[in-house]
Amino acid sequence: MAIKQKGKSLQARDAQLADTFFQLKVLNGKEISDQKYPPFAEQVGSTTDHTVLRPIYPEIFQINIGKLCNQTCAHCHVDAGPDRKEENMDRATLVRCLEILDQTQIKTVDITGGAPEMNAHFRWFVEECSKRDITVMNRCNLTILRANKKYHDLPQFFKEHGVHIISSLPYFSKKRTDSQRGDGVFEDSIAALKALNEVGYGVEGSGLLLDLVYNPAGAFLPGDQADLESEFKRQLAERFDITFNSLFAITNMPISRFLEYLISSGNYEDYMTELVNAYNPSTVDGLMCRNTLSVSWDGYIYDCDFNQMLDLKVSAASQHIDDFDIEALMQRSIVLNQHCYGCTAGAGSSCGGETV
Repeated sequence: MAIKQKGKSLQARDAQLADTFFQLKVLNGKEISDQKYPPFAEQVGSTTDHTVLRPIYPEIFQINIGKLCNQTCAHCHVDAGPDRKEENMDRATLVRCLEILDQTQIKTVDITGGAPEMNAHFRWFVEECSKRDITVMNRCNLTILRANKKYHDLPQFFKEHGVHIISSLPYFSKKRTDSQRGDGVFEDSIAALKALNEVGYGVEGSGLLLDLVYNPAGAFLPGDQADLESEFKRQLAERFDITFNSLFAITNMPISRFLEYLISSGNYEDYMTELVNAYNPSTVDGLMCRNTLSVSWDGYIYDCDFNQMLDLKVSAASQHIDDFDIEALMQRSIVLNQHCYGCTAGAGSSCGGETV
Protein backbone atom coordinates (compact mmCIF):
# COMPACT_ATOMS: atom_id res chain seq x y z
CA MET A 1 0.00 0.00 0.00
CA ALA A 2 1.22 3.51 -0.77
CA ILE A 3 1.61 5.66 2.33
CA LYS A 4 -0.37 8.86 2.22
CA GLN A 5 1.95 11.48 3.65
CA LYS A 6 0.62 14.02 6.13
CA GLY A 7 2.74 16.88 4.79
CA LYS A 8 6.17 18.20 3.97
CA SER A 9 9.10 18.55 6.32
CA LEU A 10 9.69 21.78 8.25
CA GLN A 11 12.65 22.47 5.99
CA ALA A 12 10.65 22.03 2.78
CA ARG A 13 7.98 24.39 4.14
CA ASP A 14 10.68 26.89 5.13
CA ALA A 15 9.08 26.88 8.57
CA GLN A 16 10.61 29.00 11.31
CA LEU A 17 11.08 25.90 13.47
CA ALA A 18 13.36 24.40 10.81
CA ASP A 19 15.96 26.75 12.30
CA THR A 20 17.56 24.92 15.24
CA PHE A 21 18.62 28.22 16.82
CA PHE A 22 14.97 29.31 16.86
CA GLN A 23 13.98 26.01 18.48
CA LEU A 24 16.50 26.64 21.25
CA LYS A 25 15.13 30.16 21.75
CA VAL A 26 11.66 28.67 22.19
CA LEU A 27 12.91 26.07 24.67
CA ASN A 28 14.67 28.75 26.70
CA GLY A 29 11.64 31.05 26.93
CA LYS A 30 12.81 33.65 24.43
CA GLU A 31 10.16 33.01 21.77
CA ILE A 32 6.50 31.90 21.63
CA SER A 33 6.09 31.73 25.42
CA ASP A 34 7.28 33.87 28.31
CA GLN A 35 7.21 30.83 30.57
CA LYS A 36 10.69 29.99 31.82
CA TYR A 37 11.71 26.75 33.46
CA PRO A 38 14.69 25.97 35.73
CA PRO A 39 17.81 25.47 33.58
CA PHE A 40 18.32 21.75 33.14
CA ALA A 41 22.06 22.07 33.78
CA GLU A 42 21.36 23.48 37.23
CA GLN A 43 18.79 20.75 37.86
CA VAL A 44 21.47 18.07 37.52
CA GLY A 45 23.95 20.10 39.56
CA SER A 46 26.18 21.38 36.76
CA THR A 47 27.78 24.83 37.01
CA THR A 48 30.44 26.67 35.05
CA ASP A 49 33.21 25.01 37.08
CA HIS A 50 31.56 21.71 38.00
CA THR A 51 29.87 19.18 35.71
CA VAL A 52 28.03 16.17 37.03
CA LEU A 53 27.11 14.66 33.68
CA ARG A 54 30.24 13.05 32.26
CA PRO A 55 30.61 10.37 29.58
CA ILE A 56 31.82 6.83 30.09
CA TYR A 57 33.72 4.96 27.39
CA PRO A 58 31.30 4.74 24.46
CA GLU A 59 29.50 1.44 24.05
CA ILE A 60 27.39 2.54 21.08
CA PHE A 61 28.34 4.37 17.90
CA GLN A 62 25.07 5.79 16.63
CA ILE A 63 25.05 6.89 13.01
CA ASN A 64 22.28 8.99 11.51
CA ILE A 65 22.84 7.78 7.97
CA GLY A 66 20.46 10.32 6.43
CA LYS A 67 17.18 12.19 6.70
CA LEU A 68 15.57 10.68 3.61
CA CYS A 69 12.47 8.71 4.57
CA ASN A 70 9.40 7.24 2.89
CA GLN A 71 7.22 8.71 5.66
CA THR A 72 6.57 12.19 7.04
CA CYS A 73 5.49 11.43 10.58
CA ALA A 74 3.71 14.12 12.59
CA HIS A 75 6.05 13.86 15.61
CA CYS A 76 9.38 13.20 13.88
CA HIS A 77 12.25 14.79 15.84
CA VAL A 78 14.54 14.38 12.80
CA ASP A 79 12.19 16.27 10.44
CA ALA A 80 12.77 13.41 8.00
CA GLY A 81 10.76 12.80 4.86
CA PRO A 82 10.80 12.07 1.12
CA ASP A 83 11.90 15.66 0.47
CA ARG A 84 15.13 15.32 2.52
CA LYS A 85 17.19 13.92 -0.37
CA GLU A 86 20.36 15.94 0.15
CA GLU A 87 21.22 14.92 3.71
CA ASN A 88 22.50 11.39 3.13
CA MET A 89 25.80 9.97 4.32
CA ASP A 90 28.26 9.24 1.53
CA ARG A 91 30.52 6.21 1.29
CA ALA A 92 33.66 8.10 2.28
CA THR A 93 32.05 9.16 5.56
CA LEU A 94 30.96 5.59 6.26
CA VAL A 95 34.50 4.37 5.50
CA ARG A 96 35.77 6.82 8.12
CA CYS A 97 33.20 5.47 10.60
CA LEU A 98 34.58 1.97 9.99
CA GLU A 99 38.12 3.22 10.59
CA ILE A 100 37.01 4.65 13.95
CA LEU A 101 35.39 1.34 14.88
CA ASP A 102 38.64 -0.44 13.98
CA GLN A 103 40.58 1.94 16.24
CA THR A 104 38.31 1.74 19.29
CA GLN A 105 36.67 -0.88 21.48
CA ILE A 106 33.14 0.11 20.40
CA LYS A 107 31.29 -3.06 19.45
CA THR A 108 27.78 -1.81 18.68
CA VAL A 109 26.63 0.37 15.78
CA ASP A 110 23.16 1.89 15.94
CA ILE A 111 22.01 2.93 12.44
CA THR A 112 19.18 5.43 12.34
CA GLY A 113 17.65 7.98 9.96
CA GLY A 114 15.23 8.81 8.22
CA ALA A 115 14.76 5.36 6.81
CA PRO A 116 18.34 4.02 6.98
CA GLU A 117 17.63 1.42 4.31
CA MET A 118 17.14 4.18 1.70
CA ASN A 119 20.80 5.15 1.89
CA ALA A 120 22.61 3.77 -1.17
CA HIS A 121 25.46 2.39 0.97
CA PHE A 122 23.34 0.87 3.76
CA ARG A 123 23.75 -2.79 2.83
CA TRP A 124 27.47 -2.44 2.15
CA PHE A 125 27.99 -0.80 5.54
CA VAL A 126 26.03 -3.52 7.38
CA GLU A 127 28.13 -6.16 5.61
CA GLU A 128 31.35 -4.40 6.62
CA CYS A 129 30.23 -4.21 10.25
CA SER A 130 29.27 -7.88 10.16
CA LYS A 131 32.78 -8.81 8.91
CA ARG A 132 34.18 -7.04 11.96
CA ASP A 133 31.87 -8.91 14.35
CA ILE A 134 30.24 -5.62 15.31
CA THR A 135 26.63 -5.77 16.49
CA VAL A 136 24.37 -3.75 14.20
CA MET A 137 21.13 -2.23 15.42
CA ASN A 138 18.88 -0.87 12.69
CA ARG A 139 16.02 1.53 13.46
CA CYS A 140 13.45 0.49 10.89
CA ASN A 141 10.12 2.22 10.36
CA LEU A 142 8.70 -1.12 9.07
CA THR A 143 6.82 0.39 6.12
CA ILE A 144 10.06 0.69 4.15
CA LEU A 145 10.04 -3.12 3.91
CA ARG A 146 6.82 -2.87 1.91
CA ALA A 147 7.48 0.42 0.08
CA ASN A 148 9.22 -0.99 -2.97
CA LYS A 149 10.16 -4.44 -4.28
CA LYS A 150 13.85 -3.62 -3.90
CA TYR A 151 13.35 -3.66 -0.11
CA HIS A 152 11.29 -6.87 0.08
CA ASP A 153 14.35 -9.06 0.66
CA LEU A 154 15.57 -7.02 3.62
CA PRO A 155 14.23 -9.41 6.29
CA GLN A 156 16.44 -12.16 4.86
CA PHE A 157 19.38 -9.74 4.55
CA PHE A 158 18.93 -8.72 8.19
CA LYS A 159 18.85 -12.37 9.23
CA GLU A 160 22.04 -13.22 7.33
CA HIS A 161 23.93 -10.50 9.20
CA GLY A 162 22.25 -10.90 12.59
CA VAL A 163 20.97 -7.32 12.57
CA HIS A 164 19.05 -6.27 15.69
CA ILE A 165 15.83 -4.68 14.41
CA ILE A 166 14.23 -1.85 16.39
CA SER A 167 10.94 -0.84 14.82
CA SER A 168 8.53 2.02 15.33
CA LEU A 169 4.93 1.05 16.03
CA PRO A 170 2.95 3.79 17.78
CA TYR A 171 0.08 1.47 18.70
CA PHE A 172 -1.59 -1.86 17.98
CA SER A 173 -4.56 -0.19 16.28
CA LYS A 174 -4.89 1.32 12.83
CA LYS A 175 -6.51 4.61 13.89
CA ARG A 176 -3.86 5.68 16.39
CA THR A 177 -0.94 4.50 14.28
CA ASP A 178 -2.10 6.14 11.05
CA SER A 179 -2.97 9.40 12.81
CA GLN A 180 0.68 9.76 13.86
CA ARG A 181 2.49 8.15 10.96
CA GLY A 182 0.26 8.55 7.91
CA ASP A 183 -2.60 6.68 6.23
CA GLY A 184 -1.71 3.09 5.42
CA VAL A 185 1.19 2.85 7.88
CA PHE A 186 -0.49 0.36 10.21
CA GLU A 187 -1.43 -2.10 7.46
CA ASP A 188 2.08 -2.03 5.98
CA SER A 189 3.67 -2.27 9.43
CA ILE A 190 1.72 -5.43 10.24
CA ALA A 191 2.73 -6.96 6.89
CA ALA A 192 6.38 -6.07 7.60
CA LEU A 193 6.25 -7.58 11.10
CA LYS A 194 4.82 -10.79 9.65
CA ALA A 195 7.66 -10.89 7.11
CA LEU A 196 10.20 -10.46 9.90
CA ASN A 197 8.54 -13.19 11.98
CA GLU A 198 8.62 -15.52 8.96
CA VAL A 199 12.43 -15.45 8.85
CA GLY A 200 12.69 -15.87 12.63
CA TYR A 201 12.74 -12.34 14.02
CA GLY A 202 11.03 -12.06 17.38
CA VAL A 203 10.61 -15.83 17.56
CA GLU A 204 11.71 -17.46 20.79
CA GLY A 205 15.03 -19.28 20.46
CA SER A 206 15.96 -17.78 17.09
CA GLY A 207 18.46 -15.27 18.47
CA LEU A 208 17.07 -12.68 16.04
CA LEU A 209 15.99 -9.64 18.02
CA LEU A 210 12.92 -7.66 17.02
CA ASP A 211 12.07 -4.83 19.40
CA LEU A 212 9.27 -2.28 19.06
CA VAL A 213 9.27 1.39 19.95
CA TYR A 214 6.21 3.12 21.41
CA ASN A 215 5.89 6.86 21.80
CA PRO A 216 2.70 8.67 22.84
CA ALA A 217 0.36 10.10 20.22
CA GLY A 218 -0.16 13.33 22.16
CA ALA A 219 1.26 15.74 24.71
CA PHE A 220 1.70 13.31 27.58
CA LEU A 221 4.31 10.94 29.00
CA PRO A 222 4.31 7.26 28.07
CA GLY A 223 2.78 4.76 30.45
CA ASP A 224 4.69 2.04 32.29
CA GLN A 225 6.95 0.26 29.82
CA ALA A 226 6.38 -3.23 31.23
CA ASP A 227 2.60 -2.82 31.13
CA LEU A 228 2.73 -1.48 27.58
CA GLU A 229 4.94 -4.35 26.45
CA SER A 230 2.57 -6.91 27.95
CA GLU A 231 -0.46 -5.32 26.26
CA PHE A 232 1.29 -4.96 22.88
CA LYS A 233 2.36 -8.61 22.99
CA ARG A 234 -1.14 -9.78 23.84
CA GLN A 235 -2.88 -7.64 21.24
CA LEU A 236 -0.47 -8.35 18.37
CA ALA A 237 -0.49 -12.09 19.12
CA GLU A 238 -4.27 -12.34 19.35
CA ARG A 239 -5.07 -10.10 16.39
CA PHE A 240 -2.27 -10.89 13.96
CA ASP A 241 -0.25 -13.83 15.36
CA ILE A 242 2.80 -11.54 15.61
CA THR A 243 5.55 -11.94 18.21
CA PHE A 244 8.43 -9.66 19.20
CA ASN A 245 11.05 -9.43 21.94
CA SER A 246 10.86 -6.15 23.86
CA LEU A 247 9.03 -2.85 23.70
CA PHE A 248 10.76 0.47 24.39
CA ALA A 249 8.65 3.37 25.64
CA ILE A 250 10.16 6.68 24.53
CA THR A 251 9.11 10.18 25.56
CA ASN A 252 8.47 12.63 22.73
CA MET A 253 11.17 15.30 22.77
CA PRO A 254 9.91 18.92 22.52
CA ILE A 255 11.90 19.59 19.35
CA SER A 256 11.34 19.76 15.59
CA ARG A 257 7.92 18.59 14.35
CA PHE A 258 6.73 17.54 17.80
CA LEU A 259 7.57 21.03 19.04
CA GLU A 260 5.52 22.41 16.15
CA TYR A 261 2.62 20.17 17.20
CA LEU A 262 2.89 21.34 20.83
CA ILE A 263 2.80 25.00 19.82
CA SER A 264 0.03 24.69 17.23
CA SER A 265 -2.16 22.63 19.58
CA GLY A 266 -1.65 25.00 22.53
CA ASN A 267 0.04 22.28 24.59
CA TYR A 268 3.59 23.60 24.75
CA GLU A 269 3.59 25.14 28.23
CA ASP A 270 1.59 22.31 29.79
CA TYR A 271 3.88 19.68 28.28
CA MET A 272 7.09 21.42 29.34
CA THR A 273 5.65 21.90 32.83
CA GLU A 274 4.85 18.19 32.96
CA LEU A 275 8.39 17.26 31.91
CA VAL A 276 9.98 19.58 34.45
CA ASN A 277 7.71 18.45 37.28
CA ALA A 278 8.38 14.79 36.43
CA TYR A 279 12.18 15.23 36.56
CA ASN A 280 13.68 12.12 38.14
CA PRO A 281 17.34 12.32 39.28
CA SER A 282 17.54 8.52 39.27
CA THR A 283 17.42 8.57 35.47
CA VAL A 284 20.64 10.53 35.03
CA ASP A 285 23.14 7.67 35.33
CA GLY A 286 21.40 5.74 32.55
CA LEU A 287 21.15 8.53 29.99
CA MET A 288 22.24 7.52 26.49
CA CYS A 289 24.45 10.61 26.13
CA ARG A 290 26.85 9.00 28.62
CA ASN A 291 27.61 5.79 26.70
CA THR A 292 26.83 6.81 23.11
CA LEU A 293 28.47 8.92 20.42
CA SER A 294 26.06 10.25 17.80
CA VAL A 295 27.31 11.00 14.27
CA SER A 296 25.38 13.05 11.73
CA TRP A 297 25.11 12.32 8.00
CA ASP A 298 27.90 14.85 7.35
CA GLY A 299 30.25 13.45 10.00
CA TYR A 300 29.81 15.78 12.98
CA ILE A 301 29.81 14.32 16.49
CA TYR A 302 27.13 14.85 19.14
CA ASP A 303 26.34 13.56 22.61
CA CYS A 304 23.01 12.15 21.46
CA ASP A 305 20.58 12.07 18.55
CA PHE A 306 18.47 14.85 20.06
CA ASN A 307 21.44 17.19 20.46
CA GLN A 308 22.26 16.37 16.85
CA MET A 309 18.85 17.58 15.70
CA LEU A 310 19.43 20.86 17.56
CA ASP A 311 22.96 21.14 16.13
CA LEU A 312 24.52 21.06 19.61
CA LYS A 313 27.88 19.51 18.80
CA VAL A 314 30.07 17.88 21.44
CA SER A 315 32.01 20.18 23.72
CA ALA A 316 35.44 18.97 22.61
CA ALA A 317 38.13 19.81 20.07
CA SER A 318 37.13 16.57 18.33
CA GLN A 319 33.84 17.67 16.76
CA HIS A 320 34.08 15.82 13.44
CA ILE A 321 35.01 12.24 12.62
CA ASP A 322 37.90 13.48 10.47
CA ASP A 323 39.45 14.74 13.73
CA PHE A 324 38.23 11.85 15.90
CA ASP A 325 40.09 11.69 19.21
CA ILE A 326 38.64 9.31 21.77
CA GLU A 327 40.78 10.74 24.58
CA ALA A 328 39.56 14.28 23.93
CA LEU A 329 35.98 13.06 23.75
CA MET A 330 36.32 11.26 27.08
CA GLN A 331 37.33 14.55 28.74
CA ARG A 332 34.32 16.48 27.48
CA SER A 333 31.33 17.80 29.40
CA ILE A 334 28.00 16.63 27.98
CA VAL A 335 26.09 19.48 26.33
CA LEU A 336 22.80 20.15 28.12
CA ASN A 337 19.71 22.19 27.32
CA GLN A 338 16.03 22.32 28.18
CA HIS A 339 14.98 19.44 25.91
CA CYS A 340 16.99 17.16 28.23
CA TYR A 341 14.01 17.21 30.60
CA GLY A 342 12.40 14.81 28.12
CA CYS A 343 15.00 12.12 28.85
CA THR A 344 14.81 12.51 32.63
CA ALA A 345 11.04 12.68 33.18
CA GLY A 346 9.33 9.82 34.98
CA ALA A 347 11.11 6.51 34.36
CA GLY A 348 13.48 8.21 31.90
CA SER A 349 13.78 7.88 28.16
CA SER A 350 16.54 6.84 25.78
CA CYS A 351 16.89 5.04 22.48
CA GLY A 352 16.53 1.86 24.56
CA GLY A 353 13.40 3.00 26.38
CA GLU A 354 13.15 3.57 30.13
CA THR A 355 16.40 4.19 32.01
CA VAL A 356 15.21 3.23 35.52
